Amino acid sequence: METLNTQEIESLVNRLKSGDQAAFSEVYDRYSAALNGIVLRIITDQVAAQDVLQDSFVKIWKNIQQYDSTKGSFFTWMLNIARNTSIDSYRKLKKEVKSEIQNTENTVSVLGTIEQSTNTIGLDKLVEKLSPEQQLMIKYVYFKGYTHQEVSDELDLPLGTVKTRTRLAMRELRKWFTLLVLWM
Repeated sequence: METLNTQEIESLVNRLKSGDQAAFSEVYDRYSAALNGIVLRIITDQVAAQDVLQDSFVKIWKNIQQYDSTKGSFFTWMLNIARNTSIDSYRKLKKEVKSEIQNTENTVSVLGTIEQSTNTIGLDKLVEKLSPEQQLMIKYVYFKGYTHQEVSDELDLPLGTVKTRTRLAMRELRKWFTLLVLWM
């Protein structure tokens, strides 16, 4: 599907805000693949990822009135919803796994699943362009769902350093992602 210009996106958002179900279907058709790529980076199980994607779209539908174009793009707003929903689900799953009796077979299968995740929108290629320190921050904060404080504790870095590296990494990724979208 071709990309939409700013006016078309604004019209689509206005239709969503008025409860237009056809607009919601169009949003799903246009953005589900990209959002699924983000979800799969965090939730590596395909079935669980589909549930998280569905939950994300339900949240988008229910919270569309909160979208404010002055605070960011529509895609970024949806991406944050999908990412946060994924992180919440991942943390819930992580707590469930911790509560189970661990055996070697369980641990190996979980680690193998995480390493096999794929990136359907090319985010890995963009992250590879970052410095090693920034790549590490993105990996922990966005792909693994750690808080800044958890990263600080895990890597034994000052909290301010973690926040700064993460902010700079996001600034760089935003530049690369913008270029990528313009070329699509």
